[in-house]
Amino acid sequence: MIQQDPGALYPDHLAVLCRRAEQALARGGFDHLVVPSGTLHYQVFDDRDYPYAVNPQFKAWLPLTRVPNSWIVFTPGKRPAVIFHQPFDYWHVVPDAPSGWWVEHFDIHIIRTPEEALALLPADPARCAILGEPQSALGAYVPNNPAPVVNYLEWHRGRKTPYEIALMRQAQVLGVRGHRAAEAAFRNGADEFSIHMAYCQAVGQDANELPYGNIVALNEHAAVLHYTELGRKAPQPLRSFLIDAGASAHGYASDITRTYAAHGHDEFAAMIAAVDAAQQQMCAAVRPDFDYKQLHVDAHLSLMGVLKDFGVIRVSPQTAVETGVSAAFFPHGIGHLIGLQVHDVAGFAASDEGGRIERPAGHPYLRLTRVLEPGMVVTIEPGLYFIDMLLNEVKDAGHGDAINWERVDFFRPYGGIRIEDEVLCTEAEADNLTRPVFAAANG
Repeated sequence: MIQQDPGALYPDHLAVLCRRAEQALARGGFDHLVVPSGTLHYQVFDDRDYPYAVNPQFKAWLPLTRVPNSWIVFTPGKRPAVIFHQPFDYWHVVPDAPSGWWVEHFDIHIIRTPEEALALLPADPARCAILGEPQSALGAYVPNNPAPVVNYLEWHRGRKTPYEIALMRQAQVLGVRGHRAAEAAFRNGADEFSIHMAYCQAVGQDANELPYGNIVALNEHAAVLHYTELGRKAPQPLRSFLIDAGASAHGYASDITRTYAAHGHDEFAAMIAAVDAAQQQMCAAVRPDFDYKQLHVDAHLSLMGVLKDFGVIRVSPQTAVETGVSAAFFPHGIGHLIGLQVHDVAGFAASDEGGRIERPAGHPYLRLTRVLEPGMVVTIEPGLYFIDMLLNEVKDAGHGDAINWERVDFFRPYGGIRIEDEVLCTEAEADNLTRPVFAAANG
């Protein structure tokens, strides 16, 4: 598995961003693109700040994620500029001087206070498309987020450059390292908090650096889709373990999920293997011009086939989907775009001019409705869960006879199963970014 050097790929990435920005500005009728990195937010009635989160529009240009009060300025026909905030400060760590593969491509201006940026920004704020959150305002430079500009940039962010793919592969390597450590901790009988700590130690990132809060779920906790409680005592007996956790690489995210059965729980292990096999077929279906909505519906049929084989449902997969029974066992979407953000933007966009492609009826939590294109990276994350609230709704809807409740009672203590990889859509076969990393790590 060859890892490409992001530094060698960065000039072409920057050229793509400049072309996109030029077109976006033309769409919106602006002369300058101005992107603040964001500011620190403070808790109400307190002097403690929340963890800083960089503006995604900023880190698209630069591999910098911890430089608040900085700015990017792009004017067509000129070199892009970065206004780099490096304060005089002995209370906090000051960002290192600009360095790395990007510096030679920018005009760099160092400022010591946020207000010094005012003299370096374009003269007329009205001619600027300023992309950011309201708190990033500085004087008259108030984020306006013009729709023609944002729609264009976010739509085209769906197609990743080779530079972005290289960084996303790095995030896979880090994430898989954490997943292997977490599985080992589970096999040794650790509690959820300890498994989480083993993950962070292996990745080398803490909760503020990870792209999202780790889901570390033992036994029935796996039935809570976004379980983040991190229990300090391992349940007895240990039956199952679901981990949904990623890592960050220069602002790009990975998002990986695996499910494991404890030793001796062979039937649940067999169900995990069946979901895993189905998931790999779904990953292989990622190809150009394929409607992601259809992939989601196909996933429901496939997963209901698994439940049918294990005696959990009594009806056909097709009937389970048509009656809404499948949604009780698989209540979330098959996946989403991923990149600078875990749930990357423009998943519902009809075009680079905006508009919206609605979700299929009966599938309210699908996060991507676009047709797949080469360069898109999507997650494929089918799941089967035993959630009492949703199963009770099936009974209330009059479809209780479709379910074998004895089999539900058997599997309920395991919580659920989810398997998630990231898949790059190419001109030819799908490129699974996750599986080869696990294979190399296990080899």
